[in-house]
Amino acid sequence: MDRAEGQLSPETNEVLADLKAAWPVMSPDERVDALKLLPEDEAEEFFLALTPREQSQLLVILPTLTRRAWLRLLPLDDAADVIQHAPREERDSLLKLLDEVSLREVRALLAYAEDEAGGLMNPRFARLRPEMTVDEAILYLRRQAQQKDRPIYYCYVLDTEQKLKGVLSFRQLLTAPAAKRIEEVMISDVVTVAEDLDQEKIAPLFSAKNLVALPVLDAAGRMKGVVSAEDMVDVVQEEATEDIQKMAGVAALEAPYLQVSILEMVRKRAGWLAILFLGGTLTASAIDRFDEQLSKWKILMAFIPLIISSGGNSGSQSATLVIRALALGELRLVDWWRVFRRELVGSLVLGLFLAAIGMLRVLIWQWAFDDYGEHFMRLTLTVAFSVLGVVVFGSLVGSLLPFALRMLKLDPATACTPFVATFCDVTGLVIYFAVCAWIYIPFVPVGG
Repeated sequence: MDRAEGQLSPETNEVLADLKAAWPVMSPDERVDALKLLPEDEAEEFFLALTPREQSQLLVILPTLTRRAWLRLLPLDDAADVIQHAPREERDSLLKLLDEVSLREVRALLAYAEDEAGGLMNPRFARLRPEMTVDEAILYLRRQAQQKDRPIYYCYVLDTEQKLKGVLSFRQLLTAPAAKRIEEVMISDVVTVAEDLDQEKIAPLFSAKNLVALPVLDAAGRMKGVVSAEDMVDVVQEEATEDIQKMAGVAALEAPYLQVSILEMVRKRAGWLAILFLGGTLTASAIDRFDEQLSKWKILMAFIPLIISSGGNSGSQSATLVIRALALGELRLVDWWRVFRRELVGSLVLGLFLAAIGMLRVLIWQWAFDDYGEHFMRLTLTVAFSVLGVVVFGSLVGSLLPFALRMLKLDPATACTPFVATFCDVTGLVIYFAVCAWIYIPFVPVGG
């Protein structure tokens, strides 16, 4: 059921917006009481604007009559989403609220995983036969349009076995000669998706092909439903949120922030924090490994934060760019060598730029405060070569790690920026002290 929010008065829209903002922190009883204060049409409008998770949470505490009326407001694919988000013990009672025809179709949708094309699709769409004339098709669609719970964007031409033969837009249908047969005016080269295709791979098709709907086919080529661009809005937001959380070192949250219990939040964050903490202990071990050099040449300790942060930051930047490109389909696994070459050149330029800044830092401090003694030029070169090394290494690790995870069938977003930064901290120390052992330590007296 689609009703434009603009049809409501500005005052009503403001009330609904305030209620939406307060919704996450309200108790179940407060939510029911708030909806009772709204007129029926406004309460329905608000219900339709909620996410499937919020709708399911609300439905299970509403009276049966209201529950039935509101569940039947939803398109079938949305109703299936709501039932999937409901507690298992409540799902059967919600299914019983549907009419017999809707129940069969929703049960069919529930057989698919929530994040597959079959779980997203609407099983109701405009169907035509190839042998129909254009005039017959228009009359037939007029009757179909009255029964649909979503706008009709395309007409799909199916044979007697329900296999997709072609597609027509309304514009093409209305401008075609009345006596022409549908098979003569339809487009037979149709972009389709498999019923088990992951939702992450569907979204790029809409932007790449500039479509508003995609037909979903089973393995035998039979059409099962339609995924619309409208369906993908929430999917894109959900996938982006999940990737952002993973890249921040947090397991994906399955509900809005304020609706996640503190214990659940701790559980989601503790695993990654423990892994990163253990990674941090490697940094401590690396520093301990070079304790002798640090005790003799204390000036080297002052540049540790500068060196390791350069590697971590550059690695995090590269990881973020590559993860984003992989998610958008701009990069494929076979592109790893091209990315390696680009990052190698780019990181060398960035490394030289930061190395120059590091050299200026040492030279200015030496000129202003005479902090580094007569061997300041060796210290300057040590800092410069160390920064160059950690930036190049960090960038290459950050750009290639997402490819490695994708190759292992893991989510590239798992190459989160804290993980890359922690890894580059450890390797950055190794690079730094290797450069020190090459340029500085053999030529500078202890304490110099």
